[in-house]
Amino acid sequence: MKEFDRSRIKVLPLKQRDNKFGLDVMVSIDSKPEKIDAPSLWFLAKDIAKARKEDKEVVWMMGAHPIRRGNSLIIIDLMKRGIITHLATSGAGAIHDFEFFYQGETCEDVEKYIKDGRFGNWDAAGYWINYAAKKASKEGKGFGETLGEVIKEMSDSAETETIHHFGEASIFAAAYELKIPITIHKGIGFDITDQSQFADFASLGKASGKDFLIFAASMEKIVEKGGVFLNVGSAVMGPEVFLKSLSMVRNALLNEGKKICSFITANFDFIDSDLTCEGKPDEASYYYRPRKTILFRSVKDGGKSYSIAGDFRKTIPNLHQLLKNGG
Repeated sequence: MKEFDRSRIKVLPLKQRDNKFGLDVMVSIDSKPEKIDAPSLWFLAKDIAKARKEDKEVVWMMGAHPIRRGNSLIIIDLMKRGIITHLATSGAGAIHDFEFFYQGETCEDVEKYIKDGRFGNWDAAGYWINYAAKKASKEGKGFGETLGEVIKEMSDSAETETIHHFGEASIFAAAYELKIPITIHKGIGFDITDQSQFADFASLGKASGKDFLIFAASMEKIVEKGGVFLNVGSAVMGPEVFLKSLSMVRNALLNEGKKICSFITANFDFIDSDLTCEGKPDEASYYYRPRKTILFRSVKDGGKSYSIAGDFRKTIPNLHQLLKNGG
């Protein structure tokens, strides 16, 4: 079958691209967040603080939007405080994190650039993220860990260009430095980095597959001892990766004659979910993955779930503030 030849694509320097968000969008860890009407957030913070005091896992799964909304410094602070024990994200999350590091800006105007095919066809992320995938595949390491290593090395290098001055904004670099598992869960063709002729799909598959198993290992700790799983702004990837890894872990533990524990889940979304009823098959909300998977099916064995609705620029800083104060 005929394949598209990516070498035909004209690739432009990332510095020529207009972006929607700069580092000024970052929420300071010392700022006082706007108050919101979300009483369940207080109870969630208490449960997270309790879990960490008992040395239980707090796994933070997210899409790209929390990064775009300026929460990177807050997430980094939660890792530094030992609250987040595993961070997982999508390929797009990795791209936004890298671009904030690389040039202090991210998020191109899709409507503007798709008209003439410039959308996604920029040099930096396409090269470096795919370089990290190849390096991870070759060395048998995780994709997220290796990207963090690459960003940290670029940030520390004396020969680095002046645009590489924003290492403090990288979640991946922070996780690598703190030795906290960070994983990338991507699909082929989902991300602009797949348009690049530097994308080696075998390496991407191997590296992301490695991360899936690293993620499952963290989920095993939750299932064995209890803990907290947070899905923050991921409508498909987060719930699906969580569901598959949960089934794997429960299967293995029960097959080995071990007990499985209940745990706590939370879903951060723009859409509020009714926790009193799962819904019916003839209702559209019944099929919404974050609601169905995160808030109902996975905690029917005695666990507990929270639905936190609102702008991530408000909900995440408020959670951070509560946790800073001890939950």
